[in-house]
Amino acid sequence: MRAVILITSAMFLLFGCDNSLPNNYSSLDAPNYNEEENYPGGETSVSYLPFASLQLPAKNISDDLRANFHAGKALANQPWVKAPTITTARDGLGPIYNARTCLSCHVKGGKGFIPADNKSPISSTLVRFSKAGNHSDTLKQAGVIPHPVYGDQIQGQSISLAHQLRHSQKPGSLEHDVAPEAYVYINWSEETFNYPDHLQIQLRKPGIEFKNLGYGPIGADTLLSLRVAPTIHGMGLIGLIAEQDIMNLSDEHDKNNDGISGRTNQVWDVEKQATVLGRFGLKSNKPTLGMIVGGAFANDLGISNSLAPNQPCTALQPTCLRIPNGNDEEGVELPDHLLKLVINFNRDLAPPLRRNSQDKNVLVGRELFYSSGCNQCHNPRFETQRSDEAAHLSEQVIWPYSDFLLHDMGPNLADGRPDFLATGNEWRTAPLWGIGLLSQVNGSSVLLHDGRARTVEEAILWHGGEAELAKTRFINLKKSDRMNLIKFVNSL
Repeated sequence: MRAVILITSAMFLLFGCDNSLPNNYSSLDAPNYNEEENYPGGETSVSYLPFASLQLPAKNISDDLRANFHAGKALANQPWVKAPTITTARDGLGPIYNARTCLSCHVKGGKGFIPADNKSPISSTLVRFSKAGNHSDTLKQAGVIPHPVYGDQIQGQSISLAHQLRHSQKPGSLEHDVAPEAYVYINWSEETFNYPDHLQIQLRKPGIEFKNLGYGPIGADTLLSLRVAPTIHGMGLIGLIAEQDIMNLSDEHDKNNDGISGRTNQVWDVEKQATVLGRFGLKSNKPTLGMIVGGAFANDLGISNSLAPNQPCTALQPTCLRIPNGNDEEGVELPDHLLKLVINFNRDLAPPLRRNSQDKNVLVGRELFYSSGCNQCHNPRFETQRSDEAAHLSEQVIWPYSDFLLHDMGPNLADGRPDFLATGNEWRTAPLWGIGLLSQVNGSSVLLHDGRARTVEEAILWHGGEAELAKTRFINLKKSDRMNLIKFVNSL
């Protein structure tokens, strides 16, 4: 019998391999419990104590990489300032932007915040823009056709003194040199969901309101989508999942007739200058962690870099384009060696250890998770590929609970905004690891792309389309079993 060794913070655990363990986890029958499930990131997994955090380095990271991790973390926390200044290492903010630091959106590595009412504009949440259109070079490389004036997302802040003093000055008393694109507010509507056992739950849905549009009307034909900043742990492990392992889970034409037809997105890789598999982002619209980080620097902070070299201003925002930038001799504001530090900081963020996995209610919930079919999209287990550059992430058995495929989630969750091959109804399956710690990390535990769900239960009830059958099984459980399934999800 083969033995499996797992490294923990205190000791080596030796246990026998369960020969009955299946090669995949798609069955509605729960497989035998495996001790590996307690370590979502394999040997990278870290304790969530003494306080909950999703911002810790991999447990098995080397001392050299640990030092670079903390250097990257410092850069991700660094507030940027407008150019020109004598502080050339951190100038170039904006001219329009959404945040001054990376981690002001991903606070402590957790979810972003969305206002509970319409009194405050959004922060750590943004609005994606695009226009409908047929195939073009822009569509091939960007996945969408950007709005001609506002680009592919709204930047709600600017370096303008009028914007910086907006809370202390009378409206209109100062003129903008460069206006923020808009202030975005959320108007919530509510509806009541009735379970078959007559219990009720309130569900909410956001509506978007724009105030002080800085560059004219957006147009009635604009496609828009609200997006809450996601968690960022475990992304290096996701990046090392073999493409074939993801593709093997795809069943685009539902040949097995289970009602689930997950499929891959094919997206543009700026480094390879080729179309490749997408695995990151809410619609699997990014292929690499580098493109995620580089794009966030440019679009959310206004910091240009080699992977996203343009300022967030569009050609129809001339005053924005005239503002001095902080470009160096290479023509970017963030040089490659610093960009790499932040990319690797994100790469090495570790998933947290599971909690309460042996609780009797959690174990019941585990059985129900499988029998309800949740595992058919939230695929539990992968193994990462070998990597010489990131040896600590190599050949790890991981438990992200996602297939990283696109699924039609029905009209209630649709944003109507295609992105590369993803339709307006399709979303990537969200990983579940660490989901039960969100509120402890930074106080925000909102779920789904637009933060409408305040709990796992609400998120399940918004599922539709390919997930309709799994949702139906869930709502027909007795209340105690529904709570047990939710306890299992929150233990991940």
